[in-house]
Amino acid sequence: MTECNTQAITFSRLPRRELVADFDGGRLTSDAGLLLLREVDRRLGLSEAISACLPDPRDPVYVVHQQRDMLAQRLFAIAAGYEDLNDHDTLRDDPALQTAAGKVPDAEDPLASPSTLCRLEQRVDRRALVEMSKLFVEIFLSSYETPPEEIILDIDATDDPIHGQQEGRFYHGYYHNDCFLPLDVFCGGHLLCALLRPSNIDPAKHSRALIKLLVDRIRSEWPEVKIIVRGDSGFCRWKFMRWCENHSVDYVFGIGRNKVLERRIAPLMDEAQTAFGQTGQKQRLFDETEYVAQTWDRPRRVIMKAERLLEGPNRRFVVTSLDAPPQAVYDEGYTPRGDMENRIKEQQLMLFADRTSCHEFASNQFRLLLSSFAYVLLHHLRTEHLADTELAPAQVFRLRLTLLKIAARVRITARRVVFHLSSSCPYQSLFRSAAHSLRLDTS
Repeated sequence: MTECNTQAITFSRLPRRELVADFDGGRLTSDAGLLLLREVDRRLGLSEAISACLPDPRDPVYVVHQQRDMLAQRLFAIAAGYEDLNDHDTLRDDPALQTAAGKVPDAEDPLASPSTLCRLEQRVDRRALVEMSKLFVEIFLSSYETPPEEIILDIDATDDPIHGQQEGRFYHGYYHNDCFLPLDVFCGGHLLCALLRPSNIDPAKHSRALIKLLVDRIRSEWPEVKIIVRGDSGFCRWKFMRWCENHSVDYVFGIGRNKVLERRIAPLMDEAQTAFGQTGQKQRLFDETEYVAQTWDRPRRVIMKAERLLEGPNRRFVVTSLDAPPQAVYDEGYTPRGDMENRIKEQQLMLFADRTSCHEFASNQFRLLLSSFAYVLLHHLRTEHLADTELAPAQVFRLRLTLLKIAARVRITARRVVFHLSSSCPYQSLFRSAAHSLRLDTS
């Protein structure tokens, strides 16, 4: 059991009163909202499914902390904002985290220590990582009661800066640092893949094989669904586009500017410039052309956007298999892919997907998956159980501050564990609404 330092901390006086603080409050928690995530986890069966993917070589006779409990411990801690394993020196005694992990809160029976959790990270292997990665698409498929008519798979790569001697460490000239280059696939807010990669590769590396695996699994459940793949110019590769065409998958990819496309858009750009000079207002004009790069196998449809802003001209090009009008392809088919970047930011900035400081590459992939699974829990909470509230569009950071970071006093009796949440919590109605929805779904 962690011994708290009860030495008093003195602050400036109140009127006729001294102001003193200490860390001797007893069974208190600042993360009572983890009770909600515990119910989400139970509904999805997520921590159980992750544990089933990872063989446990330990002798059961000597096991103190069950593997499933340790995985839940890490998932909930990440969701609550604790990125470091060292945080569990004291978190292991937190009653909310103990309860969320499935244990009766007990100061004499703490959760796993940082060293035990570290050993868990170090023994993961490639096969287990592959099996864990399959869970994302299974959760996605189960989230629909009836098959959708159309889905859009957004694919993107981002940099994950590293500062040590990790396996797979390379310097990336575009990002100007040593980094990994993880590859993500989303469908709306649903995360379907989070693949860690070294950065000395083409950004589109593995994308065709990955999309093939996802499409095969999705169509095995939804054979009639229309699938569109969407990405920036880093994924504009003719072999990728040919695969999509041969497998009835539509695509919308950005394409980089070149001299040929610049010549073809020039008349449209002149027209936008003239209209801007006459009105002083922003101009957006669209057209299309049939274009074939020197390395491509055949010509393809390219949408051209000529835009004249106050800051100057702006030219954009998109290659697509869709047959909608040019502006509709760009505004409705391509531009919304920018929302995926918000989801990536949620993972990296709010759920510590870039905390890849282990030496071994597989362990860092495991950390990325844990962060991704924490995202799945929070995304399920906001979309399924907060759908009709002000938190439906909230990002992870706001969900954490609003619903997870709630103070509570914990009272334990022979028959009950009672969390007395803060009476001054301003989000009581939202908490009750989410809890009510979870109870209805699990009843």
